[in-house]
Amino acid sequence: MKLKVGDSVQIMMGKDKGRVSKIVKVLPRENMVVVEGVNEFKRHIKSRGQNQKSEIVTITKPLHVAKVAIVDPKTKKPTRVVYKTTKEGKKERYTHKSGQKI
Repeated sequence: MKLKVGDSVQIMMGKDKGRVSKIVKVLPRENMVVVEGVNEFKRHIKSRGQNQKSEIVTITKPLHVAKVAIVDPKTKKPTRVVYKTTKEGKKERYTHKSGQKI
């Protein structure tokens, strides 16, 4: 997976289309990412006796990786990620549009 925690991404599809935010959690086995403040839903939690009261909680659900695109730091537009190897044999991530290192 080419996305990592802390990357700035733009939402390309869905109810939050066009919003830019940071990745909080990456779920590589499911090809999903959790983005801060995006794809939020309200859930009602029932009371369980006198210890816990009922409340409404906001839950952030994960998005599929195909629905987000990393934001190019130079042009501030969505782009793809490209891997390039250095002379030492390390893989580094670069943006496709501007070729800037991420």
